[in-house]
Amino acid sequence: MSEPTHSNLHGCWQVLKAELGGQSMPADAAAQVELEFAPTGYTVRFGGEATDEGIYTVNITRDCWEIVLTGKLGVNAGRTIPGILQLKGDRMRVCYALEGNTPPPSFSAPEGTLFYLASYRRKSGASSHAP
Repeated sequence: MSEPTHSNLHGCWQVLKAELGGQSMPADAAAQVELEFAPTGYTVRFGGEATDEGIYTVNITRDCWEIVLTGKLGVNAGRTIPGILQLKGDRMRVCYALEGNTPPPSFSAPEGTLFYLASYRRKSGASSHAP
């Protein structure tokens, strides 16, 4: 099996489930969210409309990857959001620290934190729209 690379992220990812600070996102809302990674940036869409766009960097380690999103347009414009990411085949999970400068210590979003934990499945046949 080959080592994961940055390009393994490229494509469109559908949220399967997500939670923020211990509160689960309703399933009907999660079904509306997709995240697309392209070589030049990322785009988050809700109901097909772009709500967040920017650039990202990834530091690949053995257990998980560290990711940093830098918002350029939309709800996170001007923000830097650190996180951790795990990729296995067509599944991905990401945990972001929505405040602060360091990524979450684990893949959890306990009550009282501003950690956002999401699980995704790669969408097949999706075209690239990211900046």
